[in-house]
Amino acid sequence: MPTTLEHDRLRALATGFAILGSGGGGATTMLELVLSDPGVWPFELHAVDDLDPATPCLALGFVGSTLLLGERLPGTDPFGRLIGAAERWLGHRIPAICSLEGGGVNGLTPFAFAADRLIVDADLTGRAVPSLDQMSLLVDEVPGIVVTCDTGGGGVALVETERALDIERVVRAAIVQAGGSGGMVYAGFTVGDLREHAIVGNATRAVQLGAAFLGAASGSLDELSGSMGGRLLAEGRVSAIEADRNDPHVLAFAIDGSGGQVHRLVARSETLALMTDGRVEAAAPDLIVVLDTVSRDILEVSAISMARQVAVIRIDGPGWWSRTPERLRRVLPSAYGLDELDEVHTDGVPV
Repeated sequence: MPTTLEHDRLRALATGFAILGSGGGGATTMLELVLSDPGVWPFELHAVDDLDPATPCLALGFVGSTLLLGERLPGTDPFGRLIGAAERWLGHRIPAICSLEGGGVNGLTPFAFAADRLIVDADLTGRAVPSLDQMSLLVDEVPGIVVTCDTGGGGVALVETERALDIERVVRAAIVQAGGSGGMVYAGFTVGDLREHAIVGNATRAVQLGAAFLGAASGSLDELSGSMGGRLLAEGRVSAIEADRNDPHVLAFAIDGSGGQVHRLVARSETLALMTDGRVEAAAPDLIVVLDTVSRDILEVSAISMARQVAVIRIDGPGWWSRTPERLRRVLPSAYGLDELDEVHTDGVPV
């Protein structure tokens, strides 16, 4: 039986996806506003095992700069042309929909654009990730995937390839042409494919994490961490922000710990690792959540600023990524050129 989500679950759902963003994925505010009308609720959330495995499915989300979404709002039907192009190419209607990315704004996206489609409780990442070739269907090399995306001016690009890197490069180029942000649709797979090749139950996890966070937000940081099944790793003041000399997209935040520790938070568009006194304590695919200790706001990487008082909490990442060495290799810090930060996951384990 599907799970019914009422309007009063919106805040918990959005908060949970902000946590799953691990510092990235974009603010959920725009989609919260889209979904704020109680008249569009409730939503029926279908577990993968409750649907016919042969049911065609699509995954959708926004790609490119999430900051631009707040400056240039998408139209009333930003995915209609993209879905239509995928359905024409495949030759059939696609009745089910899931999230492309299970963290940040894209966790909520299927709810806003589901209309007459079944919402499946699954997504292709389980957390925010920076690259389009990191989608689980591509990591597991599921055949027949078709991708459509915006090109700007009402245009649509369609990519069908067996090489995942083509999707990253071609779609990224199209989105740049579209102005830096736009929509993307993955199709050509079924609900049955999601059982093995996707992160299932992630929307349910988002509701649970969000409800736990909201219920404990006024308590101590240890209580807040524990309510989410996490662990408080750091608390202190941001004392320095440095770009990596080899990759300017990688930032290191020095945090002067309240107990005298020296913490170093490493991030790209998402948080990738935390070290304390030179020891790696957490690394992707762990969820590394940064909070403002005063407001208890969940911070994106772009909001971590000098002199801000922050707390860093580690929460288990999606288990899907750790089930095979090949999957794990795609989300470790070394996937971003930071080999020395892998040790928390790879000590004695070949990947």
